[in-house]
Amino acid sequence: MQDRLKTAIIQSDLIWEEPEKNRSNFTKKIELLKEPKDLIVLPEMFTSGFTMQPECVYELMGGKSITWMKQIAKVYDTAICGSLVIKDNSNFFNRFVFVTSNGHVEYYDKRHTFSLAGEHKSYTSGSNRVIINYKGWKIMPQICYDLRFPVWSRNVYGYDLLIYVANWPTPRINAWDALLKARAIENMSYCIGVNRIGLDNNKHKYPGHSAIYNGLGDQITQNISNLEHTEIVVLEKPHLEAIRHRFKFLNDQDDFILK
Repeated sequence: MQDRLKTAIIQSDLIWEEPEKNRSNFTKKIELLKEPKDLIVLPEMFTSGFTMQPECVYELMGGKSITWMKQIAKVYDTAICGSLVIKDNSNFFNRFVFVTSNGHVEYYDKRHTFSLAGEHKSYTSGSNRVIINYKGWKIMPQICYDLRFPVWSRNVYGYDLLIYVANWPTPRINAWDALLKARAIENMSYCIGVNRIGLDNNKHKYPGHSAIYNGLGDQITQNISNLEHTEIVVLEKPHLEAIRHRFKFLNDQDDFILK
């Protein structure tokens, strides 16, 4: 258990449906992280881009990308996370995978598939909210479009950190900025959003705007648009404990049942 979580967010372009090239690209970026860190966060579908052709790029849970994640986590004594196209029991999932240095794997399947792009036709929606316990931190993983649905991420579990990985396009980037901040404020939690940059094969442009917000909604990272960028920030649990003790807003939230 530790009070500080040194976290690296990696904002990057992605090579369309080329898992091996994307893994190589991220390997190089991670090699440049000289100082030790506890957690590395990559974008949504970091091996392929936001493809609606899962049959072209899918992997199994024992596949090359998760093997790569395990190697990175072990070599750098860290945890690494991001989402992948995974085939499981004949279904395709947009799956957030979290791997620790001892090879332990946890995952979350995207609940809100993006119907505007037809994601619901290509991928099966997840049905479970997940809390990952890591070094004394409770972490809730989320993926892109989930950001628009605050009930799904409501902090009824006492989590410390929300993580959104995304391929969020330029025309709606104001919503990304506003909603990340809102999720941090309403849940009195750190909130991380890691978005890609560049142009995909469907001519959708992505501007980045990856960010970390503290429990008061203050952005504690730089605001970098349209450039590859890596940033390391130390998250402080005493910050959360102090604001929750002072304000106690979470004690007044409504009860609800998800159906």
